[in-house]
Amino acid sequence: MGGQSPHLVNQCTTSSQGAGQRLDLPVMDRGRGIAGSGQYQLSQLQNIEAQSIHIIREVAAEFERPVLLFSGGKDSVVMLHLARKAFWPGRIPFPVMHIDTGHNFPEVLEFRDRFAEDLGVNLMVASVQESIDSGRATEESGPDPSRNRLQTRTLLDAITEHRFDAVFGGARRDEEKARAKERVYSFRDEFGQWDPKNQRPELWSLYNGRHRAGEHIRVFPLSDWTELDIWQYIADEAVDLPSIYYSHRRQVFRRDGMLLSVGPYVTPRDEEEVFEVSVRYRTVGDMTVTGAVESSSTSAEDIVLEVAASRLTERGATRADDRVSEASMEDRKREGYF
Repeated sequence: MGGQSPHLVNQCTTSSQGAGQRLDLPVMDRGRGIAGSGQYQLSQLQNIEAQSIHIIREVAAEFERPVLLFSGGKDSVVMLHLARKAFWPGRIPFPVMHIDTGHNFPEVLEFRDRFAEDLGVNLMVASVQESIDSGRATEESGPDPSRNRLQTRTLLDAITEHRFDAVFGGARRDEEKARAKERVYSFRDEFGQWDPKNQRPELWSLYNGRHRAGEHIRVFPLSDWTELDIWQYIADEAVDLPSIYYSHRRQVFRRDGMLLSVGPYVTPRDEEEVFEVSVRYRTVGDMTVTGAVESSSTSAEDIVLEVAASRLTERGATRADDRVSEASMEDRKREGYF
């Protein structure tokens, strides 16, 4: 990883052991880790990077038909970046798949296609609209319809159709309490369902991928990462992201404490005032349930400082789908959600 670590100092002098005598403190070099007194040690980011790459390689070696879920959001971009590192200079040996609700941000879709093309990966798109048209999913009705929950049916159908036996996801344990319960290798039964009370132990980073035909494993290489880790890594590695992750001017309105973007799929009510402000997105999903935050941060380094001062997770602050109930995420995951 290139660049100088903001977390460590190089050397210092001390007078306690004699004037001008140097005190050996750890020196950070992202190419080699932390060195001091003849010892070698990985930095915290290097350690979780190595752990994630190990998991990705284990899946590629152990499973027959893995796939990586790629939405164009920051976590899936970092996961795909890690996959590229895991197999460099070879090609990534599995396809990537996006579950498209049809209500996505256009900036993210443009980035998704460009990034996948640049990496030379096989991008598959599973459409929620096609699931609706075929009668496999039913469009929500009411004042604030969303297709977010409908993604589950489309995802499970795509897994069955292509016989995927391992599915990489970009979920992190710090995002939400249901995701904090999940193992790195998360078993799904023949219906794609998750049972939080029936999970396999993962002692000493040993992962059990045993499954029968029709079952599959969800794999979360970023489980031990935090939002701050993600942004520090993006800054250090100069990882490209969709433009909406950085500050820009946008017309929004306030609903339930969130700033929703004015667009073809989200209509402000009569009492909701539309105004323009500088915002960015902490997480990217269906436009109907994803809120923005006011921000002037135009670089990953700025966002590192912003996230370090935040006391709300990105899903807690900006995702309406997680506010339906205390157990809304766990309920969806039991059904087969990401």
